[in-house]
Amino acid sequence: MTDREELLGIIRSQSYEKREVILTSGLKSDFYVDCKMTTTDPRGALLVGKIIFEEIKDLNLEGVGGMTMGADPIATSVALISSIEGNPLRAFFVRKEQKKHGKKLWIEGGYGLKKGSRVAVVEDVVTTGGSTLKSVERIKEAGFVIEKIISIVDREEGGSELVQGMGYEYLSLFTKKEIVGT
Repeated sequence: MTDREELLGIIRSQSYEKREVILTSGLKSDFYVDCKMTTTDPRGALLVGKIIFEEIKDLNLEGVGGMTMGADPIATSVALISSIEGNPLRAFFVRKEQKKHGKKLWIEGGYGLKKGSRVAVVEDVVTTGGSTLKSVERIKEAGFVIEKIISIVDREEGGSELVQGMGYEYLSLFTKKEIVGT
């Protein structure tokens, strides 16, 4: 079994539920994918880190991150694998709201990253692309150069097209079709 096949099995068993939910986008869905159940699982975290690092290792990046909370365990896993592989990337996290005290930061972590740093943006699930573009906006404001955007799951509801339409290279590890089997 490949790492990708094993990760798909973990997502299906730990993160996928067939039930009606209201998504962050406000849309109603007949299924739910909570990738945090996979990305906080020891084996799931390892596989996510390995697979995403493999996709970005040749891009000459300095960092990896995205919108908190979904991106936090992903960026951390990728950073750990990158260090093991001798090509360390700094993990960073984009806040949903600007910190109200101290340095009033939008982005946490990523110490050593500066304007012009090349980064990959990671997401757990992309639906409409709205959350992705919010994190992209903050990352660009910090002066980072976004080389690639990667999600674990693309719900195939327009988000990938929106992100690509904004000129970003986008990759999802899995699509709705692969997760739900239709």
